[in-house]
Amino acid sequence: MTLTVSLRGTRDIRDNYQLFRLTGLLDAFSEATFRKVLDKCIEEGPKHVILDLSQIDFVDSSGLGALVQLVKKAQTFEGTLQIVSNPRVTQTVKLVRLEKFLSLQPSVEEAAKTVKET
Repeated sequence: MTLTVSLRGTRDIRDNYQLFRLTGLLDAFSEATFRKVLDKCIEEGPKHVILDLSQIDFVDSSGLGALVQLVKKAQTFEGTLQIVSNPRVTQTVKLVRLEKFLSLQPSVEEAAKTVKET
């Protein structure tokens, strides 16, 4: 799935969650399309979402804002949104003290385990 020139990804639907693996830049340029596509996917279900951002090169404040909105959207549907991070993304998230709210996970496997516990 090509979201924008700078952001690409895949969507896999598992038993009770959706897994998105993204590469590129989550920034002001890609944020609106990214949020629109994921909003629709959350509405379609499954309600639990794992975003694998481990291959993302850059996240700016627009990207962080989109992630916060998507967490709230998932919660509206009684779901969860978890983020598999990398050091660059983690550093950006920690700068604005959102690491707990955004449910950062070290791997897709850990995130999937957390989904199964809910």
